[in-house]
Amino acid sequence: MASMGRVVVVAMTMMVMLGMASAATYNVGEPGGAWDLNTNYANWVAQKKFHPGDQIVFKYSPQQHDVVEVNKAGYDSCSSSSSSSSAIATHTTGNDAIALNSTGTRYFICGFPGHCTTTGTGSMKIQIDVVQADSSTPAPAPPTPSGSGPNPTPPAPVRSPPSSAATSLKATAAAAVAVLLAALMA
Repeated sequence: MASMGRVVVVAMTMMVMLGMASAATYNVGEPGGAWDLNTNYANWVAQKKFHPGDQIVFKYSPQQHDVVEVNKAGYDSCSSSSSSSSAIATHTTGNDAIALNSTGTRYFICGFPGHCTTTGTGSMKIQIDVVQADSSTPAPAPPTPSGSGPNPTPPAPVRSPPSSAATSLKATAAAAVAVLLAALMA
């Protein structure tokens, strides 16, 4: 009977660890940039697909930048002013990890004067769209209007490679599962 309890504990632990292992950590701007005035965030974000459970990390010099989460109006106008009610949260550590817990769009700007502008050279603003994770079963192709045959199913979107932190987490989870299985068989 004790071994059955051990099987349940091992199975539950494996499920939790595998769930954690699927989350990715993205360092904003990497590999070629950071949270700075030189990185093209539109290009960076276009190469990523963010899902609930992922996190983004802003790395920067706190003397030169900050990270302000704002609403859409604050993003569009580059305003983090508390009088406009656009600021949601301000981060100032220089190594700010922000969890993406649910689907939806999140907006971030640098609140330092001139760093996020709608007309100048400052372009420190980023829009993060968090979408539901892809299912393992592709949706069926819609029927063709003339009945001339099925449409080809488009390839499933490919998830961007995670940062080394997420890869390390997956390796750690796999090792822990192996240890738990070895203990169960002993």
